[in-house]
Amino acid sequence: QLQLVESGGGLVQPGGSLRLSCTAPGRALDGYAIVWFRQAPGKEREGVSCISVNGRVIKYGPSSRGRFTIIRDNRDNTVYLQMNFLQPEDTARYYCAADTPIYDSICDPASYDTWGRGTQVTVSA
Repeated sequence: QLQLVESGGGLVQPGGSLRLSCTAPGRALDGYAIVWFRQAPGKEREGVSCISVNGRVIKYGPSSRGRFTIIRDNRDNTVYLQMNFLQPEDTARYYCAADTPIYDSICDPASYDTWGRGTQVTVSA
């Protein structure tokens, strides 16, 4: 079973940046579409971004578009989420998730089969 591990969260001031990482120890990620989603206490789960198996299709949620960038590095078997201009409303636990779509050029921020334990991002002055 695929196990995903997120890292890179922490406390950052408004306007700051963080880079989250998603890996699968002992497994290759290159056969999966990868999704980043987040969830804050008392709020619904929110899709942040996704990248297709072949990396050609990338999508962002409305709150992350223009500030976040998803990056797939198959050499390092890692998918990153670069987050810039962070704001307090970005405070949440961030999860990476994997999907096995029919086509390599598909990703859906709301479609995934398995996810990790998450990493906490707190944006506060």
